[in-house]
Amino acid sequence: MIGQVFWGSVLLGACSMFHLVVLLWWVHLIRDKSAVLSQLSPIVSSCIVIGGTFAVILTSHTLQIWAVAISLVGAGALSSLSDALYFSLVTYTTLGYGDLTLTEDFRIFGAMASVTGLLNFGISTAVLVAVLTRILNNQAQED
Repeated sequence: MIGQVFWGSVLLGACSMFHLVVLLWWVHLIRDKSAVLSQLSPIVSSCIVIGGTFAVILTSHTLQIWAVAISLVGAGALSSLSDALYFSLVTYTTLGYGDLTLTEDFRIFGAMASVTGLLNFGISTAVLVAVLTRILNNQAQED
């Protein structure tokens, strides 16, 4: 059990740090390109920023789901990458159909994957709210 908690925590920490770094990189890129974006129409600029934010968040979550799946196969919890991806996706999103389960040796590790998704979706939501709030405030000031 201690091993599951340890490795689950390592995975949670690695995925969360990766997610934070990717999001911070994106936010800094937006800030660095604000002069270029301000040259565009507000609609085009908003679409680039919002669309880019969605793309970055989606890519980050997808890579994390793959990391969980690869970890499950590597640890021997699941034998096929296809099953591991499916399990990882439904666990990471906390959907949890229950049609594919882990043995007792890996249950806590699997639960840590759901905590990873829960925390990182929360961070993603906060970033989206911040981006949308900033865009809406900027557009209100221009009107």
